[in-house]
Amino acid sequence: MTHRTFHIVTGTWIIFSVIIFIALLKITVPYGRHIRGGWGPKISTRLGWFIMELPSPLLMFILFLNGTTEKNMVHILFLLLWELHYINRTFIFPFRIRGDRKQMTLTVVLMAIFFNLINGYLNGSYLFSISDAYTLHWLVDLRFIMGVLIFLTGYVINQVSDSILRKLRSSGKGDGGSGKQYLVPEGFLFERISCPNYFGEILEWLGWAVLTWSPSGFAFFIWTAANLLPRALSHHRWYNQQFSAYPEKRSAVIPYIL
Repeated sequence: MTHRTFHIVTGTWIIFSVIIFIALLKITVPYGRHIRGGWGPKISTRLGWFIMELPSPLLMFILFLNGTTEKNMVHILFLLLWELHYINRTFIFPFRIRGDRKQMTLTVVLMAIFFNLINGYLNGSYLFSISDAYTLHWLVDLRFIMGVLIFLTGYVINQVSDSILRKLRSSGKGDGGSGKQYLVPEGFLFERISCPNYFGEILEWLGWAVLTWSPSGFAFFIWTAANLLPRALSHHRWYNQQFSAYPEKRSAVIPYIL
């Protein structure tokens, strides 16, 4: 793929994300607490998460191995950061989900596979084949350093938030548990926002966009925000509908802003 073709494809992908963002503000994707009928057959939630996340770590590793640029430590670090997120999402997160009978719609799984394949291909192709900008000097570039710090901060926020939710689920009463009674998550950034797990993930890919300083990284960040901001707003509305005394000071996903 030439530079020109790559930028055209990436630009088109970003425009598509804006369309999806507008659609998701009106339509809540049916999985987790928002699952409902009318979206086709369902499969196990654990299996669904595993299947839909698996393309990302595999594709990035393949593109790294088959990339045409000469590899150095910068490229290896790109790969490791990507795999840090997606190995957790593929091989750890799904098997920590509580509730053996929980399901998700196959439609959601297929949409996620498409999303992951496109974003994985754009990022892997640019980093390991198209761009020749990543020499060892990139390791001391302020964009790389700041981006890594933002990425790791987001990763920690995401992991801690997921851990708090998982503890609620362990009793079958918490967020997304198998029981009918739900609890309000508390502690950490839950004191300020309803969805710190989404906030952390958005920060991760903002950091990725900065540390790679690439059109594909920027596109991935835009897509992440387009997916998770509407989802967080839906969660926030759900909490307020379910709990009459839900804390008014909590924002949905960005403290004091949204």
